[in-house]
Amino acid sequence: MIPSGASRRFILVFILAIGFISILFLGSYREPPGGRQPAPLVPGKAQEQGKSSGPSLTGHAIAPKLGNVTAKAELGRAAWKVLHTTFARFPEKPTDDEKEALRSFVHLFQRLYPCGECAEHFGKVLAKYPPQVSSRSAAATWGCYVHNIVNKRLGKPEFNCENIGDAYDCGCGDDEPKSKDKGSETLVRPWKGRASRRRG
Repeated sequence: MIPSGASRRFILVFILAIGFISILFLGSYREPPGGRQPAPLVPGKAQEQGKSSGPSLTGHAIAPKLGNVTAKAELGRAAWKVLHTTFARFPEKPTDDEKEALRSFVHLFQRLYPCGECAEHFGKVLAKYPPQVSSRSAAATWGCYVHNIVNKRLGKPEFNCENIGDAYDCGCGDDEPKSKDKGSETLVRPWKGRASRRRG
């Protein structure tokens, strides 16, 4: 027997109601309101909570190739400024946590760098010459050394590492310790480990 028009409508409404109720009940068991909550951080449990010095820090470059030569050059200059300024402002006597932070930063900077082919090349440099994070001087010297490796590969002139701080002065102004000496200022250059004179 073929159901009449009213019966068909009743069956359709019944099926839709069952479907709607099923979605409500099943949907409420998926996630708590507000979404998933991250696991709380517990001191001493970093390995279990995702602190990783393995593949996440040293894996492949994530970004694709950057074809725009002008954008690539501008990005490179800006990236080196960030890196050299970071090294120049790194503590001279860092804690173990600060050392690991800088090491991780450099590796993640390489992986996430917006020029994929540049990141792959820099990854090879990092594999051969890992970041030196024992002090500000070590980090700044290492930064200059690897910058020169990249410059050599690109056919650019090498920096004199004794003057790297002058080329990448952070413009931090009064953050640098000063002492007066017979009408001139003495600025302590953290990347050089010695003072330089500037007439004022």
